[in-house]
Amino acid sequence: MNLVPRALAGAAALLALHAGPLLAEEPEAITVVSYGGSYARASVRAYHEPFTAQTGIPVKLEEFNGELAQIRAQVETGRVLWDVVDMNAGPALAGCDEGLLEEVDYNALPPAPDGTPAAEDFGAEHLIDCGVKILAYSTVLAYNAKLFPGAKPTKMTHLFDLETFPGRRGLRRSPKGNLEFALVADGVPVEQVYEVLSTPAGLTRAFRKLDTIKSEVVWWETGAQSPQLLADGEVVMSTGFNGRFFNAWALENQPLTVIWDGQLLAIEYLTIVANTPRLETARRFVAFASSTQSLARLANYISYGPMRRSAMALVDKQVDTGVAMEPHLPNAPANAASAVREDAQWWADNQDDMNERFAAWLLQ
Repeated sequence: MNLVPRALAGAAALLALHAGPLLAEEPEAITVVSYGGSYARASVRAYHEPFTAQTGIPVKLEEFNGELAQIRAQVETGRVLWDVVDMNAGPALAGCDEGLLEEVDYNALPPAPDGTPAAEDFGAEHLIDCGVKILAYSTVLAYNAKLFPGAKPTKMTHLFDLETFPGRRGLRRSPKGNLEFALVADGVPVEQVYEVLSTPAGLTRAFRKLDTIKSEVVWWETGAQSPQLLADGEVVMSTGFNGRFFNAWALENQPLTVIWDGQLLAIEYLTIVANTPRLETARRFVAFASSTQSLARLANYISYGPMRRSAMALVDKQVDTGVAMEPHLPNAPANAASAVREDAQWWADNQDDMNERFAAWLLQ
């Protein structure tokens, strides 16, 4: 009788008994994709790390530029590496239409602390089939207060007023936002902006307004660039994301002031990539991230407004500075009163045409 295999088996069993926790299988990580920068850091602190602490499931964070190409490639090849993607409304709508994203059920999300069902707590506005709305963010106008010792800009028309407020302007190298701002500055009521943009005359009007400052524009492409342009004095005013401006002011002590008039108010969604092999874990993460507590925590790190009514009631002070956050949220009533509400469907239908026309205008 050969005793070696039996002896080896016994040794292996003894090793497994004593080293059981070391040999236990680790929970499979989930990959969450976002835009990077201060927003991603806030998300990690607000709900990535708490999710792992509660579930033991690691969260890997990756960055993307907001486009669907990488998601499309993963789904079409059957090699889905991403699970949850944080994205704007336009790509979320397009991705849903293409079958690149899983449908979501608001009724399956956790209720508010007082028992209000999630679907009611979130409200009926801005609902889409393949994403859970988590926050409101905006593209706003801001200026460097040190560069205006006297009269200071206060409204969107001042972005285009080179006579009263001379100096270079920072604008995003994109038609979105610029077209809306141009029409607001040209006197179009915020609730009529997309109606006007839907006409050839309205588009011409928007580009003609942009013509008036084109020679003074410094173009930015990433969210970090606009507050840096202001801080360095390369421009006296710039459009940019409200959370970036808030962080530059509150965390970096930059003398930046936000102008809420004419802001472009938009909604951010958490989506799940179609056919992810980690579907149930992805749904679990989205449910946790969109809970009342998670969304309130996020707003206490960065000035993006939660989409749950119950979360808005819990928004308090910025964790690191003690600054009261409610006055800095784009969907706070006082700030949202003069906002252009982004029409995501309009952009989903017209983005390619607008990109082409904007690129041609830049070359003129």
